[in-house]
Amino acid sequence: MSRRARSLLSAVLIGLACLLAPPGLLAVWAKYGIEDSARYAATTAPLASDAQVRDAIAAAVTDGIMREVHVGTPLEGSVQAFVHDAVRSFTATEAFRTAWDTANLSAHDAVMRALRNDGDTPVTIDLAPATERMKRQLVDEHVPFAGRIPIAHTEITLLQSKDLTKFRKGFRVLEVTGFWLPVAAVVFAVSGMLVSVCRRRAVLATGLGTALGAALLAVAIAVGRRMTLRDLPPDVSHPAAAAVYDALTETLRTAAWVMMALGLTVALVAWLTGMYARRRRASAGPPQAPSEEPTQVRA
Repeated sequence: MSRRARSLLSAVLIGLACLLAPPGLLAVWAKYGIEDSARYAATTAPLASDAQVRDAIAAAVTDGIMREVHVGTPLEGSVQAFVHDAVRSFTATEAFRTAWDTANLSAHDAVMRALRNDGDTPVTIDLAPATERMKRQLVDEHVPFAGRIPIAHTEITLLQSKDLTKFRKGFRVLEVTGFWLPVAAVVFAVSGMLVSVCRRRAVLATGLGTALGAALLAVAIAVGRRMTLRDLPPDVSHPAAAAVYDALTETLRTAAWVMMALGLTVALVAWLTGMYARRRRASAGPPQAPSEEPTQVRA
């Protein structure tokens, strides 16, 4: 194979590797970070202690209680403030954290079952168990009107039936690509460096391309955050939603920064190695031509 053909093939392989690296990282995060129930629970559990999430839940529960009870207008403000403080204090208890973990795991399991199975039934979860646990806690703390909180089987729709087909296709693609995309990226990168005429330049290009792809992934995560918060309904707490988004994407953001740092480090090492090699050749000077012996003239 000619040098020109090897250079072209190396550039194509390295380009493919750099293009596949960001979606490969995204697929790994979705498959092993979000799909796995244990990792998902470990990711969402700290949100039970997040101030923004607790404030949003306290406000929502307080509004629900005040809609169910009827208090005279002069006392409504005082009762609402008292109920809000009581519910806010409940969010700091172990019972709330247990209810939070249970609700999150139930939602996760329901979504995963719907994505793995064929069907068009909407994905819902029942809030009655969590409501009953909270009611018992509030009654024990002698919160006014807590005993009048109805335990209704309130179902929250997580996925509409019209969205299931789209999400199911994307989920199945991620299940397959979660393993093969990273493997393909590594194979293309190694192959591109092996067939390259100048392997040091190939390593430099691979490092820079990987860092650029990771930077674009980090930008995409930030843009996705802004778009997600922008499209939320007005009655949803934006600070709480931002906390949830940040918690779910924390591993992906960290992996993107690590991949960018690794790519820049590899590129820097390749560049410094090349500079050192050029300086050594320059200091050695041009190769000396072998001295010619004088020709003896015979008399």
